[in-house]
Amino acid sequence: MSVAAARGGSSPCLGAAAAAASCSSAGSSYAAPAGGGAGVAGRLPVRVLEHIFSYLELSDLMRCSLVSWHWNNILGDENSEVWRSLSSRTLSDEALRSDILCNLPTYKGKLKAFQHALSSHDCSRNVYVKKNGFTLHRNPIAQSTDGARGKIGFTEGRHAWEIWWEGPLGTVAVIGIATKRAAMQCQGYVALLGSDDQSWGWNLVDNNLLHNGEVNGNFPQCNNAPKYQ
Repeated sequence: MSVAAARGGSSPCLGAAAAAASCSSAGSSYAAPAGGGAGVAGRLPVRVLEHIFSYLELSDLMRCSLVSWHWNNILGDENSEVWRSLSSRTLSDEALRSDILCNLPTYKGKLKAFQHALSSHDCSRNVYVKKNGFTLHRNPIAQSTDGARGKIGFTEGRHAWEIWWEGPLGTVAVIGIATKRAAMQCQGYVALLGSDDQSWGWNLVDNNLLHNGEVNGNFPQCNNAPKYQ
């Protein structure tokens, strides 16, 4: 399942950040050697290892964290030079200056948010992700409902996303989860997420929880933004 958002009607922007998610190397397993060492490399000073790690990409760092307790502890410092260096290489200046990343206290947290943001490659042709890497904008296309999925999907576990919806809600405004088979565009103004058995959707306009084309209650009970006029 991936976090997804869909809307029809007017064209506000949508920001997304990962509030809590797990990094993993899907489809692979790595066995850590017994004890806390990793040969000669395990006995290198922390500053030397940090310098070496600062040249690696995220997938490599995830593997390194499983090599030994020593390496795991080094990479456990989420504001170390390792994560700062990777952030500077991965994230644009515009992304780092965005409200979403400014509110995250660690470099590793910023990278996680970027890794789990909405995808610019798995979305309707009528939407695009802005240069900050987080804000989804929908072009003003009449009689169309459009959406986007997150960059990374999950098959198990509990995960949370924080979604900021800016501007009026429009005719249809839905966020939720969806499989890869769920449609990200359709004609007309309909609740795209929750319209079939491939997704669950929360309609922000009327607080309806949707699945398989049916209303499954009202959740949560709260005061939402004013409806589109």
